[in-house]
Amino acid sequence: MKIINDITNFIFLEDKPQKADIIFIPGCAYAELAEHAARLWCSGYSKIILPSGKYSVKRGYFPGPLSKSDKYTGQYKTEWEFLKDVLVQNGVDETAILKEDESENTYENAVNSKKVTDSHNLTIKKAIICCKAFHARRALMYYQLYYPETDFIICPTETQGVNKEGWFKSDAGIDTVMGELTRCGWQFKDIFKTLI
Repeated sequence: MKIINDITNFIFLEDKPQKADIIFIPGCAYAELAEHAARLWCSGYSKIILPSGKYSVKRGYFPGPLSKSDKYTGQYKTEWEFLKDVLVQNGVDETAILKEDESENTYENAVNSKKVTDSHNLTIKKAIICCKAFHARRALMYYQLYYPETDFIICPTETQGVNKEGWFKSDAGIDTVMGELTRCGWQFKDIFKTLI
């Protein structure tokens, strides 16, 4: 169905990796994002990585890894601590990892990441975002707001079994993707009104 293709093409973004000034990882509890970012770093796509996140405002605490908890067993208090550990265990030099551990949602990931890069006097002309596949559009929209001059390369990772090929074949996939589509509307409604 064309409508499924249209939604898929809107939500699921993916670019070929390119060399960039930084790799952003919006906060989450899934190891796959940081593992993918580590592979890109080890392959020389960027010298700096900025994982972001405290924990979800809905939870009020970091629940621990939601994937690969047998491999990543630390007592993590924040998403940033968890993502940093995944990066280090996968070959990233600690000195390449910047810190942002106050964010409780995607909007704050972008806002606070900008504060961190500004505090380090970094000019971000090109950036990679390593995010969940179904989160790609919304993550890009927020980061574009705070880095309007930056060229973004989206390098997503499948989590929770939700991917562009089959999201519409399960209740969980439909709920997840349509939830993202909805958030891309109502979360940006007031922001767009300020741009008029």
